[in-house]
Amino acid sequence: MMMTDQQPAGSQEFRSGFVCFVGRPNAGKSTLTNALVGSKIAITSSKPQTTRHAVRGVLHRADGQLIIIDTPGLSKPRSLLQQRLNDLVRSTWSEVDVVALVFPADEHIGPGDIYLATQLAELAKPPTLVAIVTKTDLVSPERLAKHLLRVARLQDDLAITFAHILPCSARSGSQVGEVADVLLSLMPPGPDYYPDGEITDEPDETLVAELIREAALEEVRDELPHSIAVEVDEMMLRDGRPIDRPLVDIFASMIVERDSQRGIMVGHAGERIKRIGVRARRQIRALLGTQVHLDLRVKVVKDWQRDAKQLNRLGF
Repeated sequence: MMMTDQQPAGSQEFRSGFVCFVGRPNAGKSTLTNALVGSKIAITSSKPQTTRHAVRGVLHRADGQLIIIDTPGLSKPRSLLQQRLNDLVRSTWSEVDVVALVFPADEHIGPGDIYLATQLAELAKPPTLVAIVTKTDLVSPERLAKHLLRVARLQDDLAITFAHILPCSARSGSQVGEVADVLLSLMPPGPDYYPDGEITDEPDETLVAELIREAALEEVRDELPHSIAVEVDEMMLRDGRPIDRPLVDIFASMIVERDSQRGIMVGHAGERIKRIGVRARRQIRALLGTQVHLDLRVKVVKDWQRDAKQLNRLGF
């Protein structure tokens, strides 16, 4: 099912441009970004505040190039970190051709969704807006239809206009291609911004740090997800290895805010940090296409989320 004001134009003119995915935490933005790009460039987790910077993914097609910016979830700031993440989201709105507001089908439209839509509607020069209803595989057709109608009603309630309202499931792949078609149709004629085959401009060190953080989030579950940051201290090819058997040495620090949190991350007799390493190494090996030696440690940086100097050092 696709609700649109019009069908995408059939023009074969090469189009290119930028779309920003926005939504409250856990709306499915990162999973959809990965599905559209066709590769994992953004980490995903059921934990809030998973995405902490604007991740750019590139979809290459014969008829165009779509640059997708996956942004952190916008939420009430309880730390300097979250305030900076919110500022990042807002600054991105003015730099793109289309803003896609993402609504998960398995959750009711709430105050966070209303706040986001209102903020976009109040922009002096609002971009083209699209609504994307994600996680359609988690609900029945009847519930999905009601959810789509509620999203459509937001246009009258908030005096905004969605150029399209698109349902999809990134996990099952249902209608992901249709989402790509519509988003690309909204882009202006333009050039290739990225070389063919380049799917992100994220440095390998950043992607590696994020994969480690994803592994840590899955291991600690609900104990301290907000408090974890990851820093790659050193990453290099090991000397003396055969050309056909390269090995990358990675030394990384998982940063927490309290000594007690360090104990949680390490676990009894080091079992938890070992599991994090195994999980992360598997993902990093797939990313880099080579064998990996991963050396993990836990570092305590008191109240780093509220410390401007530490946030600057960590790239926030």
